[in-house]
Amino acid sequence: MSKKPRAVVLLSGGLDSTTCCAIALDQGFVLSALTVTYGQRHQIEIDAARMVATHFHITDHVVTNIDLRAFGGSALTSDIAVPKHDDASEIGNEIPVTYVPARNTIFLSFALAFAETRNANAIFIGVNALDYSGYPDCRPEYVSAFQVMANLATKAGIEGAQPLKIHTPLIDHTKAQIIQSGLDLGVDYAMTTSCYDPDATGAACGHCDACLLRLKGFHDAGLTDPATYQASAKFK
Repeated sequence: MSKKPRAVVLLSGGLDSTTCCAIALDQGFVLSALTVTYGQRHQIEIDAARMVATHFHITDHVVTNIDLRAFGGSALTSDIAVPKHDDASEIGNEIPVTYVPARNTIFLSFALAFAETRNANAIFIGVNALDYSGYPDCRPEYVSAFQVMANLATKAGIEGAQPLKIHTPLIDHTKAQIIQSGLDLGVDYAMTTSCYDPDATGAACGHCDACLLRLKGFHDAGLTDPATYQASAKFK
C-alpha cells in the first residue's frame, strides 16, 4: 500500500480555509493544520479553527502567535474602523483597510517551515481571486512566485526528490461554488466564522466585506447561512 502524501493546511476557521481543508482530505492527504493568531480583532476565528480541526480529526494542529499589532496598518490589527456596507455591490475595487500588510507571505513562510518539519511537500491555502476584497496576496501570480521562492529557500526544495507545491483549490471559484463544494464534502458551515468585527459572543456584524461576501455566496447558492448574526444586522 502506498503511503499517503502529507500536507500542511492554513486553517483560519473561516469558510474558505475550512472548505480547503475538506478538499485536501478528500484528495487523500494526511494533514497538519496551522492556525495563526496575529493580533487580529476577530480572535473568535481561533476557536473556530480548533473546532474545525477537531471535526476533521486533525490531531497535528499548531496554533502559533505573531503579534502584527506591533506594526498596525490594518483595520484588523489596529484601532482603524472596519468598513461596513449594506450590500456586497458597495465593496470598492481599491485594496481596503482590512488588508493586513504581507499577511499571506508571513503565513505561507510559517507554513513552509512547518511543512519541512513534517516532511510534507504540499501546502493548502484557501485564497480566492473572484469573490474577495481585492487583496494582492490572493492572486495566482503571487502564489506561483511564492512557490518558486519556497523551492529555492529550503533544504527540502534543494535536496528533496519532490518539490513543494502550493495548492489553491478555491482560487478561481465564486463564493457560491466554494460553499457548494464544501457541502458536497459534508462541511458544516455553522462551525465557521468569517466576520472581521464580531461582537463579544462571536456573532457576525453582517456588514463588513467578509460578511457580505459570505452572505452573497449563500444567497447565490440558494441557501441560508447558518452563522449567527447580530440583531443589528439588516439583510436585503
